[in-house]
Amino acid sequence: MNEERELAINPIVLTSMQHNTQVVSNIRSLTASLFGVAAGTLGMESYTGFVFYLIGTLIVSGLIFSFRAEGKASEYFHRPLGDLWGGDVVSGLSSFVLTWTLFYGLVRA
Repeated sequence: MNEERELAINPIVLTSMQHNTQVVSNIRSLTASLFGVAAGTLGMESYTGFVFYLIGTLIVSGLIFSFRAEGKASEYFHRPLGDLWGGDVVSGLSSFVLTWTLFYGLVRA
């Protein structure tokens, strides 16, 4: 009963939540490429590059949580843990590795 009342007061708008998830996905794609450029330019190899990507992704998620979601991720995302903190980490990994190897090859060649 409490949940129904809460939804009547603050309705969930699915198009807005889908838009928010898409914006986070775009931010992750862009920052994954930028982290790849940074890792390649710095000459990172093996696990240090992947750790750099994971730490950078966590920092970006924290910044989105703090500044864009204002600390209330459940109001902006259907599944805050999955959409904000864990979503698109694996799909961003491919663009990270692509730009990482490209810039590593350009700098070290």
